[in-house]
Amino acid sequence: KRLKRSSSRKESNMTVKVLVNDPLDASAMEELAKIPHTEILAKHHEQDELKKLIPDYHVLVVRSATKANKEIIEAGTNLKLIARAGTGLDNVDMKTARARNITVINTPGANAISVAELAIGFMLSLFRFIPRGTAGLKEGKWEKKALEGCELNGKTIGIIGFGAIGREIAKRLLAFNCKILAYDVQPQAGGLDVTFATLEELYKASDVITVHAPLMEATKHMINETALNLMKDGVYIIHAARGGIIDEGSLLNALESGKVAGAALDVFEVEPPTDDLRKKLIAHPHVIGTPHIGASTKEAQVRVGDQIVESMRVEIAKLVNG
Repeated sequence: KRLKRSSSRKESNMTVKVLVNDPLDASAMEELAKIPHTEILAKHHEQDELKKLIPDYHVLVVRSATKANKEIIEAGTNLKLIARAGTGLDNVDMKTARARNITVINTPGANAISVAELAIGFMLSLFRFIPRGTAGLKEGKWEKKALEGCELNGKTIGIIGFGAIGREIAKRLLAFNCKILAYDVQPQAGGLDVTFATLEELYKASDVITVHAPLMEATKHMINETALNLMKDGVYIIHAARGGIIDEGSLLNALESGKVAGAALDVFEVEPPTDDLRKKLIAHPHVIGTPHIGASTKEAQVRVGDQIVESMRVEIAKLVNG
């Protein structure tokens, strides 16, 4: 549906056309509709259709479904602002956006608690065989003797990427009496009792490694055969960041050899993961997973929507006022 609002101010006749290509929370849409000088179309378009429509719009709002790639951005001859409702910017071609002087905004930290809670849930599920135990009961099995797990208490957890999500994970793990090793290119403990380490030190010492880094050239396949070989035998891998950071072929080999005791995956390099490699990975008995739902909570979507609309309010005012 289209929503149009105009301001009583007479100094500008500009109408900023906003295409919300991925849905925002309903409350966020209500607030977005209140921004003066805007005309809003809230409807998802696939890439081919989006390319045809984007020349008419000044603002493109996306989450993770839409790829604001070079082709889309270059087609946006009037595009001034890309608003990414979420943390990761791997679905936005930043190089092309910068070259065309297009502002890109996102909502770092808005979904941190939700992703952190999923990561903790993954750890407990792997350690205590919760998915397998549930599936067994539904199938009429009583596998009590086969499902002896271990405690999270006292384990050494390596957190790769110690931003907002990494810090929220650390807060919760400290309550489990865990030792936290963290790696980040800009190490900031935020007052938490954590030890910063090199990647090699983290790999060698961690019982569980959880990945929360952005996807970029430097992190592409950073968890590869070499990295896996440095890890403890029987390590657990948690991945709720961005597909492509883990070399999934190497991970599968490590699971099959027993080097990795278990893996929990919320993201994949190919989504949906329907190719043969990822089907085999998901089918492995020591792998559990979810379909990229780290930020998919009611609370996170409200926070993300509120933050992106407030940032858009500022940027749209700049466009209107020149």
